[in-house]
Amino acid sequence: MGAGACARPPTGGRTGGAVAATEPAPEGAPAGPTDRARPDGARGDAPRTTGVLAIGSSGVSGRRSVRSAHEGILRRRSARESAARTYARALPIVPVRARGLTIEGADGRRYLDCLSGAGTLALGHNHPVVLEAIRKVLDSGAPLHDLDLATPVKDAFVTELFRTLPPGLAGNARVRFCGPAGTDAVEAALNLVRAATGRTGVLAFGGACHGMTAGSLEVPGGAADVRVVRLPYPQDYRCPFGVGGDRGAELAARWTESVLDDPGSGVRQPAGMILEPVQGEGGVLPAPDAWLRRMRQITAERSVPLIADEVQTGVGRTGAFWAVEHSGIAPDVMVLSKAIGGSLPLAVIVYRDALDVRQPGAPTGTFRGNQLAMAAGTATLAHVRENGLAERAATLGSRMLGRLRDLAHHFPGMGDVRGRGLMIGIEMVDPETDHGPDAVTPSRVTPEAVTPEAVTPERGTPEAVTEPSSLDDPRVRVDGADGRAGTPHRPPPPPAPELAAAVRRECLRRGLIVELGGRHSVIVRLLPPLTITDEQASAVLDRLADAIEAASRDHIPPANPTPPDPTRFQYSPPTAAGTQPVGQHEDRDRHRQRHPVRSRSSRAPGPDELRGHHADPAR
Repeated sequence: MGAGACARPPTGGRTGGAVAATEPAPEGAPAGPTDRARPDGARGDAPRTTGVLAIGSSGVSGRRSVRSAHEGILRRRSARESAARTYARALPIVPVRARGLTIEGADGRRYLDCLSGAGTLALGHNHPVVLEAIRKVLDSGAPLHDLDLATPVKDAFVTELFRTLPPGLAGNARVRFCGPAGTDAVEAALNLVRAATGRTGVLAFGGACHGMTAGSLEVPGGAADVRVVRLPYPQDYRCPFGVGGDRGAELAARWTESVLDDPGSGVRQPAGMILEPVQGEGGVLPAPDAWLRRMRQITAERSVPLIADEVQTGVGRTGAFWAVEHSGIAPDVMVLSKAIGGSLPLAVIVYRDALDVRQPGAPTGTFRGNQLAMAAGTATLAHVRENGLAERAATLGSRMLGRLRDLAHHFPGMGDVRGRGLMIGIEMVDPETDHGPDAVTPSRVTPEAVTPEAVTPERGTPEAVTEPSSLDDPRVRVDGADGRAGTPHRPPPPPAPELAAAVRRECLRRGLIVELGGRHSVIVRLLPPLTITDEQASAVLDRLADAIEAASRDHIPPANPTPPDPTRFQYSPPTAAGTQPVGQHEDRDRHRQRHPVRSRSSRAPGPDELRGHHADPAR
């Protein structure tokens, strides 16, 4: 599930207790009101009209009026809202308008939004097909709330949803509408498999995030209830077995088998296993395809239903319509929310009809009949499917991962770059204990999981990643024949939460919204909408490179320094009015004066060379 449900306390304090009437600004606040950009990129006093807070005056007084309204809203929020709020602490923004990738704040500043409602906005903000679908329902006079009664809107949604399901599930599936949040769907899935099997225990994985209700809180990695057995989730950079690669995934699979088959393990046969094909809040950790196939084999052989939590990974996010399709498996239950509602609250579970044993009145939710969300969801699912946006996410995500990995050669604080499709994470580390380039771990040198050539035309499912692996045959011993996967690698540097928080702040100063996740909140996460253009992606990476450079300057020295190259091409800023991020010209100039640009002849392109000419991304 996504960060919206499992957001961890922000780093740097203020995790609870009394809240002052005015929250201090240093936690990522943009620069002052005079930093608002003008068409020529210079700072000036021209105010902006923000729609909701339209200010008719001009000059200094107009700017102050806009700023005053913006700050007043933030003060009232701080005084009235719960201390449990998370995103608002790091993002002191008051959005008043949004379209696609762009958010405009009450103070007139524009931002590129790579949080996308924690992955909810597959098509970005206010996509025309979503707005049209909502207007159509509103204008029709249809009921907006109908519990679980049949309606044409609901029928269209279910038809489109079933059209997208993995082939192994679509033919014998049932759907249950739950409460409006992903955590409600997780609760429904757990209740379903417990009722169907007559058992109570659940297998889950370390680092998982499945929601914030009582039942959902039993299964995340940080839970303490022993009714849930937590197993190791495979990863390369911080492999729990210290080996990574196929060998690390094989050990994780064998651990699972041992827990289930050893009568001395203390674990009874469980009601189900729940996993995320890509752990989002756990640190953007894509599960190896062969390991997922192994989990499917293990659970099927032991009559344990497999639950795939696709709350954040679904609807094209990872480069396939559903992330389980990368491995070719069909789970027994799929948990769906976020993007399936087209930006509105909606959650369902889809499961094999053999599990449909609940009696009428089983736990569901009052708001399971949200007609506007179903209409918006139908439009979103159809648009993603018809326009090949999953394939687009695979191609563009591979390109972005490549550029970020090139950037990591110049900033040792970028410990690991990983992800799948447009679900990308950068782990920030303290490199002081690093052992040099020979200590690079498998995930930093592994080719991108998704390449344009590996995408099939229909659904965006990569063919290359579903090729057989040693994990597909448990009799095969993995000895690390590739020279890295089977041998212990040196431990990675320790996590650097302060550096990650600094990167987030510097991103916000440059008009880029990102969020942190993972253990210790050290993963800088990118979740842009699937509709992001090549030009917008370049703008996002430009601003992120600037932010990492600025944040690293105060924490660690740059890697691979080389003399400046006078023939290097110069950056061309956007020219459209009002779209230049706050202070970008001045920040960029200061950075270049203090840190000369690396030569193109060095081992890898430097951060400036990773920037290219791009059009205005905030249109």
